[in-house]
Amino acid sequence: MCRFLAYSGAPVWLDSLLIEPESSLITQSLAAREAKTVVNGDGCGIGWYGERGEPGIYRGILPAWSDRNLTSLCHQLRSGMFLAHVRSATTGGVSMANCHPFGFGRHLFMHNGQIGGYEKVKRAIETHIPDEVYCSRAGNGDSEAIFLIAAGFGLNRDPIGALKKTLQTCLDVVEHSGVDQPIRFSAIHSDGEKLHAFRWSSDERPPTLYWRNVGLGIAVASEPFGTGAEKWETIPANTVATIVGVDIAFQPFNPQSQTSVRISA
Repeated sequence: MCRFLAYSGAPVWLDSLLIEPESSLITQSLAAREAKTVVNGDGCGIGWYGERGEPGIYRGILPAWSDRNLTSLCHQLRSGMFLAHVRSATTGGVSMANCHPFGFGRHLFMHNGQIGGYEKVKRAIETHIPDEVYCSRAGNGDSEAIFLIAAGFGLNRDPIGALKKTLQTCLDVVEHSGVDQPIRFSAIHSDGEKLHAFRWSSDERPPTLYWRNVGLGIAVASEPFGTGAEKWETIPANTVATIVGVDIAFQPFNPQSQTSVRISA
């Protein structure tokens, strides 16, 4: 399972959250405490919003703890909204194209979890990526596929609704294919103005997700970082948290609660 961190609020230097704290995300890439996979060394990436219309993205296949380019960027970049991810590959090979976060226009997306049995349903899942979006497909993993399907379901208009429809579709594909494995979805979507943090699973084991106030902003992370004295709050299962600046609001998120898009035989 991967580890990630997202931030929204007053601009901060990226290294102040990604490198300097105890048990930082960079440290978690080598020694995660709340993941089945202790080492998350299959690549890393950051995405940040600056003064231009689209976000900047850096991704690489080196482990985060040994990627000097990543460290240098974090020392130089200051942003009011950014995403960071260290990868433990479950589907898709170790390649830059499979590293998170993924970008599409102003949108950034990163994911911790998996579509269970993805290798058996990959072809069927990919048919739901619209033709006009498929040209952006660079990797071969399930996370990017989820993101691009959501782009076709109206990510620009309604990100929460688009990702709900996407997961409903994936649930139907998995069910129709006879795969008896769960879909687990802890994810972050951002568009430069809002940040959405999702925690859901088709079984009762959604990946961990926490949030807390950090200075004049809010951090969301797969597992807490810091001295241990900080007060982290758990984002409940079947929930999406929407963060705008330093305001956070919660609402139910459960793709299983409504009739899914049916897949014809």
